[in-house]
Amino acid sequence: MKFRLTLLIVFITTILRAQTPSLQNSPFLTYAHPSSVGMSPERLERIDNMLSDAVKRNEIPGVVALIVRNGKIVYHKAHGSADATTNRLLKTDDIFRIASQTKGITSTAVMMLWEEGKFRLDDPISKYIPEFAKPQVLDSLLPDGTYTTKPANKEITIRHLITHTSGLGYGMIDGDPRFKSIYSKAGITDLFSTENISIGESVKKLAKLPLHHHPGEKYTYSEGLDVLGYFIEVVSGMPLDEFFKTRIFDPLQMNDTRFYLPDAKKDRLVSIQTKKDNKWIPYPVTFYDPDYPIKGAKMFFSGGAGLSSTAKDYATFLQMYLNGGEINGIRLLSRTTIKTMMSNQVGDLRGVNSGSDYGLAFGLVDANGQAQGGRGSEGTFEWGGYFNTQYFADPKEQIIGIIMKQTQALFGDETSWKFKQMVFQAVDD
Repeated sequence: MKFRLTLLIVFITTILRAQTPSLQNSPFLTYAHPSSVGMSPERLERIDNMLSDAVKRNEIPGVVALIVRNGKIVYHKAHGSADATTNRLLKTDDIFRIASQTKGITSTAVMMLWEEGKFRLDDPISKYIPEFAKPQVLDSLLPDGTYTTKPANKEITIRHLITHTSGLGYGMIDGDPRFKSIYSKAGITDLFSTENISIGESVKKLAKLPLHHHPGEKYTYSEGLDVLGYFIEVVSGMPLDEFFKTRIFDPLQMNDTRFYLPDAKKDRLVSIQTKKDNKWIPYPVTFYDPDYPIKGAKMFFSGGAGLSSTAKDYATFLQMYLNGGEINGIRLLSRTTIKTMMSNQVGDLRGVNSGSDYGLAFGLVDANGQAQGGRGSEGTFEWGGYFNTQYFADPKEQIIGIIMKQTQALFGDETSWKFKQMVFQAVDD
């Protein structure tokens, strides 16, 4: 009994440290007429027609889109089907697998712990997960599946992991077939799973494998945020799903954002669809089971790709950032921390004149990107997910755009770039 009481006290104390009252008090998102926040109703109708037409032309099976300006929802519509088998119509509160949009939430959790002085960003990850000590870089993959390595010239740091510069790969979606083979042979669990495996088990296997390159040398999209999901568990002493719920989702009232959905919400999960003979069909089981959010062991908390959410929930998360880290009088992050997170952390490693920089798990529109047009102001942060969900948030214009679909192996879908481009043409102030 004494032990349980001590754990409860530690848990409550930890929660209170993370969720502090703020001198600011920004309201939760509410709906408003577009004209009240400088958005043209007629130009928003162009977006609505574009999305509706895409469904009618069979370009996409269905879509939910949401636009926020100055903390007010000015557009929130659903078009098309949520399920190819039942022909259930999409609803605005339906739940989508957001995949890599999970990364921004994991980074938020990391930086909340950083604000508490738990670690430094340039600490080696081996300080907290010893299996990562003395990393090796791939030299050559031999015909029999074995490989040779050479010692990395430095340790992997927490910053490397957040910024995809660690040298880790991404298994089944890795651009290098050698790493697909190596990860598969090692039994690495990628992205999503219905198996009874913890993220800690997978990360410890990953730590033993070779790197693409020396840490900090290149930008290579990776499982770094999955490593940091386990790192959060190590540093906080809490399972990742519980950390997210108590420290982020509950304060933000993101009640539909979870790794795994309860039975009461499973009917709102949108099916993953693909096209065959010009008809929409359920996407089959491949290296993952599409029903992973509602079936199986429900034990794999992927910090890089595991969450499901709604458009409104994720918009609330982004609005917290536009508010400088606060919402409803609760502060999750300092605006000074957010300034660091939204600063270019990788130099030119994503390419010169690409129009994009990269912060702490957020893509950033740079001056070149702003000049290209249709991407928002310099400093707009953005990303997307494996199943065709995308978001962007423009701090200067105080605009959030979210578009959500659930598709795979699909070609000819132009709705995402059109949506982003057309959101900014609707500004009328």
